[in-house]
Amino acid sequence: MPDPKLLVLFPTPANAGGSGAVPSIVIEHVNEEFTSVCPVTGHPDFGTITLRYAPGAGGCVELKSLKLYYQSFRNEGIYYEAVTGRIRADLAEALKPAWMQVITNWRGRGGIRSVVRADFGPVPTNYLGQ
Repeated sequence: MPDPKLLVLFPTPANAGGSGAVPSIVIEHVNEEFTSVCPVTGHPDFGTITLRYAPGAGGCVELKSLKLYYQSFRNEGIYYEAVTGRIRADLAEALKPAWMQVITNWRGRGGIRSVVRADFGPVPTNYLGQ
């Protein structure tokens, strides 16, 4: 069962927070080994999760805890869209970011690949991401 209590946060380093409404950094973490289970067939789903965020009031997420949080989805029967929305909701609640984007890129099955994106907050004006 996905467990946001696994997430450990630390304060944003003083030189990384930016000033006012414009964060000076955007952090990107990529997990290339995400797995969950199709709720219909019970087959495993494999994907890559990209998390991008501009730190806000909640600070930054510690990477081992993020890995353990992602692993808590391993046996969960859940649709791609629900995975993406759940990760966005849990991380937005914990991090309180100035901006965040979660992208799930799923390996193909039956000739169909899926990419699901979920944003939180306004895109920083100094962010030129892809």
